Amino acid sequence: MIGITVDHVQSEDYKHGAYQIGPFIARSVAAAGGVPVLMAVGPAPGIARDYVEACHGFVLTGGLDPDTTLFGEPMHLKARKLDPLRQSFETALLDALADRRDKPVLGICLGMQMMALHAGGKLNQYMPETMDHAEVHQKGGDHAIKVTADDSWISAADAEGHEPIHSSHQQAVSDPGRMRIVATAPDGTVEAIDGKPMAAERFYLGVQWHPERGGDGPLNQGLFRKLVSATRAG
Repeated sequence: MIGITVDHVQSEDYKHGAYQIGPFIARSVAAAGGVPVLMAVGPAPGIARDYVEACHGFVLTGGLDPDTTLFGEPMHLKARKLDPLRQSFETALLDALADRRDKPVLGICLGMQMMALHAGGKLNQYMPETMDHAEVHQKGGDHAIKVTADDSWISAADAEGHEPIHSSHQQAVSDPGRMRIVATAPDGTVEAIDGKPMAAERFYLGVQWHPERGGDGPLNQGLFRKLVSATRAG
């Protein structure tokens, strides 16, 4: 059973609130042999720990931009603020997972950024201000990645397969904190981080792109297969 985070939406169209997520991550988990469990974002104390006990692994999904003031950094004026209830739930989930080496975790886009912030890291909060051609990352650009660690869950052979990398983000990890950088884009953007020094023992991996949209190869669907396999190994 693989717990999957969802968006909490409060708007004119959803005055009483709604949960939202596209179908691709759940389909990728199911195709890898897992049972997708969409986790309700709830304010009840302890619900995150309840999910940690009930599920065997987790996917932290993409979304809007985290409120960095909760991690000691002011928010950029062009940041698109993540729903506070979702951010509170995911922070509690990461707290509950911190000492659970038996629970593999895959963070995608926002999910990777939350993993970095939780580990004491920092974000580049608006890439168009700090780099040329940020649109490659913002608009689903297809680009290569370079694996920078030889003991990562992402191998150099996976990265050299020229699978499409689907990106959609205006923020990126600038400092991984207690985690380590294991892959970058040609322009230096951090594309993957893992949970050193436990990389060899626990699947705790964040990727900046969206593997659920990239096809069936080892760099995309392969990450979901590794996640599910790690739950069985644990």
